[in-house]
Amino acid sequence: MDASGSRDANREYYDAFSAEYERERGNNDPGGYHELLDELEAGYVRRFGQGRDVLEVGCGTGLVLLRIREFARLARGVDLSPGMLAKAQARGLDVTLGSATELPFDSNQFDVTCSFKVLAHVPEIEKALSEMARVTRPGGMVLAEFYNPYSLRGLLKRLGPAGKIAAAANEHDVFTRFDSPARAKALTPPGCVFVGARGVRITIPSAKLMKNPLARRLFRAVERALCDSPFKRLAGFYVAAYEKRE
Repeated sequence: MDASGSRDANREYYDAFSAEYERERGNNDPGGYHELLDELEAGYVRRFGQGRDVLEVGCGTGLVLLRIREFARLARGVDLSPGMLAKAQARGLDVTLGSATELPFDSNQFDVTCSFKVLAHVPEIEKALSEMARVTRPGGMVLAEFYNPYSLRGLLKRLGPAGKIAAAANEHDVFTRFDSPARAKALTPPGCVFVGARGVRITIPSAKLMKNPLARRLFRAVERALCDSPFKRLAGFYVAAYEKRE
């Protein structure tokens, strides 16, 4: 499949997903599994983006972008799916239709460019990372989240059945890649330097366990304690941080 075919397939996947995307997210499951992930991801953006201009690539319905807007000077989002963007626009967010591999922004426009749970579905990942670096100002940060094969989640996703995402679609209907922490470092975009990472979902074997109030409190505490520790290399979601030097 060529690049345009892959984009079309991803757009159809996420448009179908948009109808069910928030069924167990946001206000429908406060304090739950997905909210924990959003907190840890947005918290990492805040480390570099407090009071600065931030772009989220693949913003979806805007749940993470909403958090970013609380601390950023400017919070913008871009997504391939009109269905997802309609929900983000309903939240009053500043979002634009576009592809991760052809970002519709000028060069050197943002202080922080981030992406969560999106690059794993982009075959041309080097091009997407290069685009994220292009729109980031020198001295700024590119934060890119990868699906880690060396994690509990990675093993379950690769060996288990495909999860249902819509009435007539499942996870096998979209391209998905897994890149190890070592591979994430090797993918450092030109003009950037790998400077660190955060791990998300290190200890949680199943999102369903977070339905139990006791397990929810335990996992929230443990994940927060370990996200910046050496155990981050075992996280299901590995967020690499690249500083743009030129």
